[in-house]
Amino acid sequence: MSISRRNFIKRAAYSGIAATAVLSGVNKTAAAFNTTDEYATIIDVTKCDGCHGLDTPRCVSACRKKNQDKFPQPEKPIMDYWPQPKHEDWSDKQNLINRLTPYNWTYVQHLQVEHEGNIHQVHVPRRCLHCDNPPCSSLCPFGVNEKMPEGPVVINPDGCFGGAKCRDVCPWQIPQRQAGIGLYQEVVPKYAGGGVMYKCDLCYDLVQKGQEPACISACPNNAISFGPKKDMQSYAKNWVKDKGGYLYGDLENGGTSTYYLSLIPFNAIHDAIIEQEVDGKPGKPGMPVGVANILDKPAGMARSMLIAPFAGLLAAGLSVYKTMTGVDNDENSEA
Repeated sequence: MSISRRNFIKRAAYSGIAATAVLSGVNKTAAAFNTTDEYATIIDVTKCDGCHGLDTPRCVSACRKKNQDKFPQPEKPIMDYWPQPKHEDWSDKQNLINRLTPYNWTYVQHLQVEHEGNIHQVHVPRRCLHCDNPPCSSLCPFGVNEKMPEGPVVINPDGCFGGAKCRDVCPWQIPQRQAGIGLYQEVVPKYAGGGVMYKCDLCYDLVQKGQEPACISACPNNAISFGPKKDMQSYAKNWVKDKGGYLYGDLENGGTSTYYLSLIPFNAIHDAIIEQEVDGKPGKPGMPVGVANILDKPAGMARSMLIAPFAGLLAAGLSVYKTMTGVDNDENSEA
């Protein structure tokens, strides 16, 4: 999604119109529009089989197809940026589907989880959880990471400098950086940022049109569901109570808009993720249970207050710059 300057401001204040699917028992059913709703996702790992037999899980394929027009096309050769003699370039690895990259915004982690003396095959879709109070947004020094009224957390690529602060403060290290693209190339290519950060935006453009995210529509097992947050949260808590299961995402990082359901404790799933090796390297970012939000700590709150006015000033300066240079012209960048 390319968010124009006009639309970005409009959406930040937008009260929210989105259609949804709510859970009735264990099935998705259509629901009416409600302009005051915030939305959330349920990921039921007891239903996810990882699309066994397919090279690429359907949710991953749907995400890549939906967002391919947004994938970065860096200018090469890519220069390093101060103060580090390196840069992050995934453009030659666009086909990777077993981790998050600027070209792959969701993946399914296939795990062998030990619990109560038994080994369980568990498949966990991983992507942005769209936190309630996202530190990636509050601590973005460029003011281009926005929590939308409907729930998604969206990065505006047209103003991102790729400083990766969003990734640093994310418990799951979700946003991924691509160098050789973005505003930093026009402003200070050698000294600031390092590209643009990319991640799942929960198909925000589809949500605004009254449609569900692509990954949800593509899932053949109804393992992913989407609906008003209050309904999703209520269903998730009742599911846990009725089945003696476990819930992840309701409290983590101060609360999120993504609820994972499992019959296996998430502590065990987290341990399996950490222990798993991929291509001989340590496991990917885990799912730490009860992980705190950095903004709940005094130091984090102080950093947020210090950064906020700077971000506002910088955003205003970027807006002026883009107006003068014609970047993000409203005529050709409507979502």
